[in-house]
Amino acid sequence: MIRRSYIFLTFIILPLIIISCSSGSYKGVKPLSGPFYWTASYYADQFHGRPTASGEIFNMHDMTAAHKTLPFGTRLHVTNLESGQSVVVTVNDRGPFVKGRSLDLSLGAAKEIDMINSGTARVKAVIVGRDTGYVKTVSYGASSGPFTIQAGSFGSKDNALRLKDSLAFSYKRVFTYPVMINGKRFYRVCVGKFGNREDADKVANKLADEGYSVIIITYDERA
Repeated sequence: MIRRSYIFLTFIILPLIIISCSSGSYKGVKPLSGPFYWTASYYADQFHGRPTASGEIFNMHDMTAAHKTLPFGTRLHVTNLESGQSVVVTVNDRGPFVKGRSLDLSLGAAKEIDMINSGTARVKAVIVGRDTGYVKTVSYGASSGPFTIQAGSFGSKDNALRLKDSLAFSYKRVFTYPVMINGKRFYRVCVGKFGNREDADKVANKLADEGYSVIIITYDERA
C-alpha cells in the first residue's frame, strides 16, 4: 500500500515539478512545438551588415531567419506551400515586426523557396534541431541589489532600440538608458528590476539559454 501511494504521488508531483520548471519566459510565452503554418516575409539590404538580436552580423546571403520567440540557433525546415520548395534556416534574429507575419527569412533563404517576387508566402515550418553553440552563460557585474539584467550595450541608439523591441516579444519591463564609458556614450538594454539575486538568476539563465549574452548588474535608479 505504501509503495502504491509512493508511485501515485510520483506521477502526480513530478509533472507539477516539470511544469513549474518550464513555465516559459518572463512574460509567460509558451514554448512552441509545431509544425507551424505561418506567413513568412524576408529582409535584406536595409539590415545587411548590422548586428542581429543574437549579436551576429546579419548576412542577407546566409540561410538564416528571424522569429519572435524561438531560441537562437533553432533550425527550421521551411517549405513554401505554393512552390513546394524547401530550405533549412537557423534562427539568429528577432522579428518580424509587421502584424500578421511570423517569420522573416534572409534574402538567400527566400530565394531558395521562390518567394522573392511575391514578397510573402504561406509556409510550413518544422523544428529540426538546434545549434547549441548559441547558448550563453550568465556573467555577474554586481554583488548587491537591486539588480537588473543587461542584455546588450550599443554605441548606436537605433541598435539598442531594436534589441529592446525584440526582447519585448517575450519579456516584461525592458528598457534602455545611456551611460558614459571612457568618454563614449553607450545605450544599455536591460530586463527587469529584481530585489534579490535568485530572481534575477532565473530570468538571466533563461535569456542566456535563448542565446543572449547577459550580465547581472546593479539597477540604476535613473533608468
